[in-house]
Amino acid sequence: MPAPVVGLTGGIGSGKSYVAECFAQHGIDIVDADIVAREVVEPGTKGLSELVTYFGTNILNEHGALDRPKLRQIVFASPEKTHWLNQTLHPLIREQMQQSLAQASSCYVLFVVPLLFENKLYEWCDRVCVVDLPEPQQLLRASARDNNSKEQIQQIMSKQCSRSERLSIADDIIDNSKSKSHTLKQVEFLHKVYKNLEFDLKKL
Repeated sequence: MPAPVVGLTGGIGSGKSYVAECFAQHGIDIVDADIVAREVVEPGTKGLSELVTYFGTNILNEHGALDRPKLRQIVFASPEKTHWLNQTLHPLIREQMQQSLAQASSCYVLFVVPLLFENKLYEWCDRVCVVDLPEPQQLLRASARDNNSKEQIQQIMSKQCSRSERLSIADDIIDNSKSKSHTLKQVEFLHKVYKNLEFDLKKL
């Protein structure tokens, strides 16, 4: 019987990583879409092999690993190459995420996806939890964390779904606008709820 899937999402700078760490401290398995996206292009993988065949070896660093900034630079200027990259990697990422979710052994599994709403991956989830805070605060936190300008962060935020759209799929909301201890208490409460819920399991 597969573990129930709790989707965790939030905009850039919302604090998803900290919230996921809090759940992990309770022994909950985490499947993080960003980590999976990196794993499918590690040295020796089918994903990296396909990238090298298409783009050439100049996208590799001196250790034979993917040079992400160089690849971003190449695809940024070409919609055609961006489309090819997405068409190639997205199926590999989805397949790996499905396998990881199916292999989870904790009482439920936390599925961390920044673009849960945009990619309709909430359809894979039995419950959705949104990490939320006001957008001005989100902008400040993200620019401080990533050492990027507010304009750059606003550009990223404009490409993500709106706060209201994200909240529209939420079964549960974690208010991350206050202290870490305030967030931790909410995670502890939800962990107890999730452990005891009768999930309506969906097939992946």
